[in-house]
Amino acid sequence: MSENYSKLRQQAEVAFGKIQSQLFERERAIEDLNSIVIARDEKTQRLREARLAKELQDCMASATKPSSKRAKKSLSRSA
Repeated sequence: MSENYSKLRQQAEVAFGKIQSQLFERERAIEDLNSIVIARDEKTQRLREARLAKELQDCMASATKPSSKRAKKSLSRSA
């Protein structure tokens, strides 16, 4: 079954096909950009959490470790 369309209909079908292709390509590009943004945000969040954990660890370590002046004074008194 061969369908014969008018020349105008064929041109319209071709134009519609081109527009559909452009829309699909645009949607794919937007999805790619969105996935890049999501990956970047996730990485930023992981790095932020790691930095905050390290800062907390450093803060806890400096709070439990005596300062160098106190350590020197206690060493000179015991000698």
